Amino acid sequence: MGTRSNLRVQKAAPEHAEGIARVCGQGWRDTYRGLHAEAYIERTIREFYNVERIRREIGQTGDGWDGWFVALDGKDVVGAIGGGMTGPEEAEVFVLYLLPSRRREGIGTMLLDHLTDIQRAKGAKRQWVSVTKGNGKGIPFYEARGFRLAGEREAHFNPEGEELVSHRYVRDI
Repeated sequence: MGTRSNLRVQKAAPEHAEGIARVCGQGWRDTYRGLHAEAYIERTIREFYNVERIRREIGQTGDGWDGWFVALDGKDVVGAIGGGMTGPEEAEVFVLYLLPSRRREGIGTMLLDHLTDIQRAKGAKRQWVSVTKGNGKGIPFYEARGFRLAGEREAHFNPEGEELVSHRYVRDI
């Protein structure tokens, strides 16, 4: 369990679902405002970061999903991460968001370090992440932590008529 002052990182429990949804929704809006249409942003948040879906995912592990982990300040969720193993030595960070007001406090690093330790213990030698091209918050964060650009691919959730590109980053762990 990571700790920084009164912050701690732990596996998410069902009571954290609303906090995870809030963190991811606010983080998504803050990150992608100006990069994507407002309708696309809101549709993505409804699809992926709704409380019911997150509550289901909290109880699931296996098949490439290690579960949700949260950064808590007291009882308040201030950050969330999720990832999993995608091969015998390959791991992925699927999602990492913080409350926009809590950026630059080391919370994202705490979350990433926690998930990395779990993935390394499962045999991961490489860790991957997809970051939308133009994401001025995520790209510098991952590059500062040793991720390097490995290529591009079509974004996972592409709206009709748009050809969004994800940058694929990788690091040895």
